[in-house]
Amino acid sequence: MPQAIWTPLWFRTLSLALVGLAGLILGADLAAAQGTPRGKFGDWEMRCETPAGAAREQCAIIQSVAADDKPNVNLVVIVLKTADGKSRLLRVIAPLGVLLPAGLGLKIDDTDVGRAGFVRCLPSGCVAEVVMDDKLVEQMTGGQSATFIIFNTPEEGIGIPLALAGFKDGFGKLP
Repeated sequence: MPQAIWTPLWFRTLSLALVGLAGLILGADLAAAQGTPRGKFGDWEMRCETPAGAAREQCAIIQSVAADDKPNVNLVVIVLKTADGKSRLLRVIAPLGVLLPAGLGLKIDDTDVGRAGFVRCLPSGCVAEVVMDDKLVEQMTGGQSATFIIFNTPEEGIGIPLALAGFKDGFGKLP
C-alpha cells in the first residue's frame, strides 16, 4: 500500500464502490446525526446503523470540527471499516466553495502526511476520502493532533485542528 494518502484514480473508484456497500450517507448534516450513538471516545463519537438490506450493523467514529479563526468553516471527519471488514476508510466532508484541485491536506503532529483529492460534492459539502493504510492508522492512533487543510485559493490554506485523543480506543472498537 502507498505510504501517503494519495491514491490512483482506479483505487479511489474501487474505494467508492466499497463505500457504497458500507451504506453510510455522505451528507455532512446527516453524517453527524445518522445512526444510533454507541459510545464516546475523547472527541470522537461512535454511531451505528444497519443499512437497508445489510446482514449486520455498520459503525463509524465521527468528529465535527471548526477552524479556530473561522468558526463557520467546519469539517466532518468519519472513520469506518467497510461492510466486508477488509478496508478502513477516512472520509472528510468539507464545506462547499473549497478549491477542489488543491485537494485536502493532512498533517499529524506537524508531520506532513500528504493530500487527498475530493471525490464528489453534494449539497451539504465536498467529500475527500482515502483507504487507510497501516501507516496512516498508526500515525492517527499514536498522534496527539491532526490538522486538515482546505484551500480557498492555491495560496490560501485553512488549517482545521482535530483532536486525536480517543481515536485509538474508538478505532479499536469498530466492528
